[in-house]
Amino acid sequence: MIQVRLFAALRERAGRDLLELTLPAGVSTVGELVVWLEDSDTALARAFAATPCRMVAVNEVLATEDTDIVDGDVVALFPPVTGG
Repeated sequence: MIQVRLFAALRERAGRDLLELTLPAGVSTVGELVVWLEDSDTALARAFAATPCRMVAVNEVLATEDTDIVDGDVVALFPPVTGG
């Protein structure tokens, strides 16, 4: 089981902030997970399309879409943020 947490505009566009799911067969990176989510859920596909530039963290550590994921991980997806 993994958790996918969505933040900020991505959360608002998807209409939810948390997904808990069994890691699908053949999905071993964040990028593969995003593609699988897009193919599995129309609302997520629209949210990702509207937020093509996004950041990712795995287990609270900044990561990339090439980062490996395994059962038990928490994947966070969020738009880039700026401070001021």
